[in-house]
Amino acid sequence: MSAAGAIAEARAADYLTARGLSVIARNYRCRGGEIDLVCRDGASLVFVEVRLRTSRHFGGAAASITPAKQRRIVLAANHYLAGKPWPACRFDAVLLDGENIDWIRNAFDAS
Repeated sequence: MSAAGAIAEARAADYLTARGLSVIARNYRCRGGEIDLVCRDGASLVFVEVRLRTSRHFGGAAASITPAKQRRIVLAANHYLAGKPWPACRFDAVLLDGENIDWIRNAFDAS
């Protein structure tokens, strides 16, 4: 991971923690996928994709979460959940475009 990526993930973790979420894992990896942050929001488990864009020249941060990227995140989430009962899960995104931070809850679903 690049230094800018690590800083972006740290900013996202701080941002979410300040809003009541608890970070329980960072950079969870399995064959075929990765999750930047795994958080707890009350009774819900939240899988968070952090995207950094310093320029909108090729589209903003949201545009970079392609359907293929979503499938890899869902694959990693299923791997993470194996044998762990959680009543509710969701997929969020924290988008960093320059100095702006946007948190999108339920950014996509597992289908």
